[in-house]
Amino acid sequence: MAESISSFWGPVTSTKECCEMNYAYSSYIAEFYNTISNIPTILLALIGLINALRQRFEKRFSVLHVSNMTLAFGSMLYHATLQRVQQQSDETPMVWEVLLYMYILYSPDWHYRSTMPIFLFVYGALFAAAHSVFHFGIGFKVHYIILILLCIPRMYKYYIHTEDASAKRLAKLFLVTFLFGSLFGFCDRIFCKEISSSPINPQGHALWHVFMGFNSYFANTFLMFCRAQQRGWSPKVLHLLGVLPYVKIEKPKSQ
Repeated sequence: MAESISSFWGPVTSTKECCEMNYAYSSYIAEFYNTISNIPTILLALIGLINALRQRFEKRFSVLHVSNMTLAFGSMLYHATLQRVQQQSDETPMVWEVLLYMYILYSPDWHYRSTMPIFLFVYGALFAAAHSVFHFGIGFKVHYIILILLCIPRMYKYYIHTEDASAKRLAKLFLVTFLFGSLFGFCDRIFCKEISSSPINPQGHALWHVFMGFNSYFANTFLMFCRAQQRGWSPKVLHLLGVLPYVKIEKPKSQ
């Protein structure tokens, strides 16, 4: 949307914008709400990372939480500047994050375990290089959706094989936050003209960020529970301050 005050970063060069007035509150932040709405993702990922390190979960989960934070910081950088270069810092980590989810979901049953992380790493590096040169538009979206769809069957398999009610609730929260986030993000894009003429902007894309921050946290926590079950670590779902769920494990003394 059009600028209301002068811009520190210069003209908009990104290939997409959201339904928020540019530089409405600061000459240093193009889309204010879309920038600060990534903060919950960072805080939730930090909580997850501390839990993973404190209980000595496998390193893959620490990397997963760090990837969530990296994506959130990249998104903040992009929405604050609306520059094409910074747009890559938002979109490329999105793909890297899904590749990491694919590794966590599929690696337990992968017969040649050393080949999977190597393949995903090379794939992610090649995509980053290609995207920086060709700046995929609709191709990026189609590619990202395909990667997400590849994760869904495995996530469902984990769900149906989990008997713990608290863990199943995590999976349901993951689905609910995804649906609500997608709804707000869709409305922000489709009904931008109507929103622009309205006295109140619900900031649908910012709400998408908030819901997807919780979505990632619930997904990570559910996968940590499932992995702990596979390893025989007697996982339990507890709640921080009686609200935020997290996984508590008890490793056998031999481990």
